[in-house]
Amino acid sequence: MQIEGAGKRIRVYIGSADQWHGQALYNAIVQRARQEGMAGATVLQGIEGFGANSRIHRASILDLSTDLPVVVEIIDCPERVERFLPLLTEMVSEGLITVEDCQIHRYLHTPSAGKT
Repeated sequence: MQIEGAGKRIRVYIGSADQWHGQALYNAIVQRARQEGMAGATVLQGIEGFGANSRIHRASILDLSTDLPVVVEIIDCPERVERFLPLLTEMVSEGLITVEDCQIHRYLHTPSAGKT
């Protein structure tokens, strides 16, 4: 697969404790993106943040928060992103989903021999 040119970036801001059908929501989003043929997804865990409820979540020995900020980032061509958004919206009941235009300079994947 090779992608170059106009793209779109999805960012999903959620908490690490958020769930979707018994599994971590961030993991479910990555799995669904893979099933739908998206180019890729990355999960980034934050050390501190707050959302709509204004409650601060932080990584601290004294706090031991179990609900740290998580960002799932997905970049692909505009058509695939637009097809994926309704599925994503169904999965995210609390959080923030943003979509931005971006320029894909280079995305190249060549299948390895023996891998499926």
